[in-house]
Amino acid sequence: MFENLTDRLEKSFRLIKGQGRITEVNISETMKDVRKALLDADVSYKIAKNFCDEVKQKAIGQDVLKAVRPEQMMVKIVHDELVELMGSEASDINVKGNPGIVLVAGLNGSGKTTFCGKLALNLKSKRGMKVLVAACDTFRPAAIEQLKTLCGQIQVECYSEDGVKDPIRIAQNAIRKAKAEGYSVVVIDTAGRLAVDQELMDEISALHKAVNPTETLFVVDAMTGQDAVETAKTFNEYLDFDGVVLTKMDGDTRGGAALSIKAVVGKPIKFVSSGEKMEALDIFYPKRIADRILGMGDVVTLVEKAQEQFDEEEARRLHKKIARDQFTLQDFYDQIQQIKKMGNIKDLASMIPGVGKALRDVDIDNDSFKQTEAIILSMTPYEKENPTYINGSRRKRIAAGSGTTIADVNRLLKQFESTRNVMKKMTTTNPMAARLMKKKKRR
Repeated sequence: MFENLTDRLEKSFRLIKGQGRITEVNISETMKDVRKALLDADVSYKIAKNFCDEVKQKAIGQDVLKAVRPEQMMVKIVHDELVELMGSEASDINVKGNPGIVLVAGLNGSGKTTFCGKLALNLKSKRGMKVLVAACDTFRPAAIEQLKTLCGQIQVECYSEDGVKDPIRIAQNAIRKAKAEGYSVVVIDTAGRLAVDQELMDEISALHKAVNPTETLFVVDAMTGQDAVETAKTFNEYLDFDGVVLTKMDGDTRGGAALSIKAVVGKPIKFVSSGEKMEALDIFYPKRIADRILGMGDVVTLVEKAQEQFDEEEARRLHKKIARDQFTLQDFYDQIQQIKKMGNIKDLASMIPGVGKALRDVDIDNDSFKQTEAIILSMTPYEKENPTYINGSRRKRIAAGSGTTIADVNRLLKQFESTRNVMKKMTTTNPMAARLMKKKKRR
């Protein structure tokens, strides 16, 4: 995400590197390059021009501290303007009501139905809400079955009516059911089309008026760039929606939609979605996105993702096992599963400052864990708990069972032993970990 824009901006800032101060001459040259970078990222010419004019106006005559180089000051000014362009602060959705009603609109292929499932899981797992999803897309073949499958995966009820083609009737009956059975929120999936047409606008407008939602979200495919912005503008004229959801942010997106929508439509981006996993939904934080665009990483989001998967009690248990040299291959396998739940490995690595650029051309696939998982799963419980007792015949059997070679098994066992030794050393020398254990003992 934003990799090309990040590269172009870095090159732009180099133009001012080594200058004693920011002047109208060097800032003009730099902003000309920044404008080209934004246009290449599929930001509209008007927005790119206004953005650069604002940065230039704030930068000229800027007092630069001796401890701060001109290019560093430029990065800060551009960062602040990017945050302002994308909406300054994160914007929450309104799910208050009896029940709260979230209407989800968008074109076919935008990821609208998948987003409904992701939002339902988000509301259920992070806010503790009882969620009912209403299948009101009666236009697209198999849309209702897709939504039922997604809801089954996350254990959320999906309301639908076989043979009924009227989305208003389905939505209203779903809301009645939610009121009668104590649901906190109803998420309504609506019909889309391959392109904006009057029939779609009339249908979604009538549904919106009939259910009077507490929140209306418009879902757009981030990979469509300025087309996404124009589509959002058209939908907003009919729906006056509350916020935008950008999907497929893990694809080949140049970032134009994320940078332009707030300025063009005047509505905030509320969520970004990447990948097919139902957990892959994040609140849109303009500052964090600006950090990523400028190659600063996003440690806060990385920590939040880790906290969602790891609890303090589990951390203490694991620390205790490591300290006693009891960390096993089963523990190792469990940790891999936790890491995979956090999201795409390369995306996670890119949130660490400096690491994203270093790994840009490195192919890191979540399937990289498959061989390790296969080898561990081919072991008996005894072997997982006692890897030092895995002799030659056992290694041969494990290799055959996992579809790998004895050399692969040997390599894993050697890596595991090295990892365990390093972890034990870190545990015994880390003062924070020691305090954690003392705290546990006092309890």
